[in-house]
Amino acid sequence: MKEVLIEQLNERLFFEKMDNGLDVYILPKKEFFQTFAVFATKYGSVDNHFVPLGKEEPVRVPDGIAHFLEHKMFEKKTGDVLQAFTRRGASANAYTTFTRTAYLFSSADRVKENLRTLLDFVQEPYFTDQSVEKEKGIIGQEIQMYNDQPDWRAYFGTIENMYHHHPVKIDIAGTLESISRITKELLYECYRTFYHPANMAVFVAGPVDPGETLALIRENQGKKSFARPEEIRRIDPDEPEGVATKFRKMEMNVQTPKCMVGIKGRDEGKTGDEALREELAVELLLEMLFGKSSPHREGLYNEDLITDRFYFDYSRESGFAFAVIGGDTKHPDRLNERIREILFGAKAGTGLEEAGLVRIKKKKIGEFLRAFNSPEFIANQFIKYRFNGIDLFRVLPVLETIGYQDVIRAAERLISEDRITCFQIVPKG
Repeated sequence: MKEVLIEQLNERLFFEKMDNGLDVYILPKKEFFQTFAVFATKYGSVDNHFVPLGKEEPVRVPDGIAHFLEHKMFEKKTGDVLQAFTRRGASANAYTTFTRTAYLFSSADRVKENLRTLLDFVQEPYFTDQSVEKEKGIIGQEIQMYNDQPDWRAYFGTIENMYHHHPVKIDIAGTLESISRITKELLYECYRTFYHPANMAVFVAGPVDPGETLALIRENQGKKSFARPEEIRRIDPDEPEGVATKFRKMEMNVQTPKCMVGIKGRDEGKTGDEALREELAVELLLEMLFGKSSPHREGLYNEDLITDRFYFDYSRESGFAFAVIGGDTKHPDRLNERIREILFGAKAGTGLEEAGLVRIKKKKIGEFLRAFNSPEFIANQFIKYRFNGIDLFRVLPVLETIGYQDVIRAAERLISEDRITCFQIVPKG
């Protein structure tokens, strides 16, 4: 067991790599009432082309299979494992993103029992032909539900515009056609490849004893046998630099149009502080340009181009990065023009005030410190950053060193004509 002191946050993080390759992190928070635990694998919706464990030839599996697998993990011979958590007063859930799948619970009591259940159900797959067919109907309804949501269609429509071949352009749940091709054999193959302990991590935050918790996990893992760990060979697509489509419009049953501007980021394989610095600089840039205190945002509001539903977001993961900006608007074409004007103005060095950066950095630091009152935030963010080769506890020290020139350089690198796209949803007719 290793102990790491995070002086700036006055925290102690305990770490141990199990004999089977599983990384385990414990963050004791005696002032917390509840314990939050997450058991995650570095496996998400983009991992649809790979060499299965123990084989030599790559396979291309149906889109949405990582999300499908997440759903099926809760079903066992004895029934739905969620009931075991509920009986002990715990709240359990799971989620799949582009790059990871996570299983989690939070509870105030019987934490050790719940932790054993989390470890066991994730490491004991049980799939049958009948249950897989049944799940296709359930997930099919979920896909159709999201297809009817304008906000979701606007978000993924923008991502689809950006990418030519990268699977990030495909909905995490897949399509009705793709999930129809999922079989229990494919589920087991994906499970064996990506759910090996060496590709996974456990994070526990709460009023727990680090030594006892690690001993519990060590004992639990020691009773199980796994194949020899191998490096997972993912097949990355050959993705061009520029966007796939500059502009696209879709008609839906909406009263107010939606306009989303997407910016396709650059993937240079950076990790650690270098990657974190780049990510934070882009986030600060977008906040300076479109945050609630930005004069640009006030101007867009006064021009009647945006509503309170206007938002922006930046996503950076291993292999891709993108920003989306927009929301509801009465004038989608004009909003597209104005967002582009603001972006290219920033690249030219206008519209970014150094005093504004100081204020926004203080705000971001405050938000980060407040978020550390949530064990759920700590666990999920730590796992996300860890799978991307970044240390969550480096956010504050790196953030404090970012200066005005870093933000200017971020604008220069991010904003270019060939990397910007627009997707609109307009009322039918």
